[in-house]
Amino acid sequence: MAAPTPLTSSAVDARGWRLAMGLRPLAPEYWLEVDANRDAELARKYELLARERSTVLALTGEGEDACTELLEEVTASLRRYHPGVVVELDEFEHPLVAASRLVQEDLCVLERDDEWRLVAACVCFPSRWNLAEKIGTSLDAIHSPVPGYDESLAAPTRKVFDRLEPDKSFWRLNWTLLDNADLFQPGARVPGESAPEDWFFRVERQTIRRLARSRAVVFTIRTYVSALSSLLGDEEFTENLLRALRGAPLSTREYKGWGDIAERLAARIGR
Repeated sequence: MAAPTPLTSSAVDARGWRLAMGLRPLAPEYWLEVDANRDAELARKYELLARERSTVLALTGEGEDACTELLEEVTASLRRYHPGVVVELDEFEHPLVAASRLVQEDLCVLERDDEWRLVAACVCFPSRWNLAEKIGTSLDAIHSPVPGYDESLAAPTRKVFDRLEPDKSFWRLNWTLLDNADLFQPGARVPGESAPEDWFFRVERQTIRRLARSRAVVFTIRTYVSALSSLLGDEEFTENLLRALRGAPLSTREYKGWGDIAERLAARIGR
């Protein structure tokens, strides 16, 4: 489990719940993140690729050139911006898997035919969703279960992907509350019944960038998890979190499996 970080505690918008892309420009040196959790998280990836390979890896047979280019970009980025990282490759490994074994991020490759489609992905740390249900589907289909996405975000998201260029990448944050600290959480979302102090604050740092040669889009997901109890001492964070939980539509709360966590958390801290 990742230690609490400023990234984790600052992920909640002070303005309350908002359904927005929230994209921010991404400099090349900040595409991949390397921290003290690297060894543990990569070990977990190795374990999952050995024991849960069909759950965490999905390949359609398309996007092979893009996966090869992605591996080249990952190794080049690590060598340039994280020279302390040892880059070891297995020439017999699929390039997407080889890239995933080098980084803490999950990696998804999308290509465009009539629509943007997920053609290859290695997602070892899903947050209550199943990769097998998403592989080969369109960008809209991937996100359609998200309440409000079709109405508010589908068109802007397609436009961003269509206009993305290799020299202009972006990142965003996405957060939720879960009653389990494990990074590997496939499956359905169900309301958690444990006490608020036993919940966990989970943040995904997501990036999107266009590969220059293949023109595919790479979507990365770096996941952080902190015990909620470790963050509640931050009054600003707590106020922002309660404001967001109370302001989220019922459909969103049900989709995320939050149940009545807002009321229980407010009672717990006397708000």
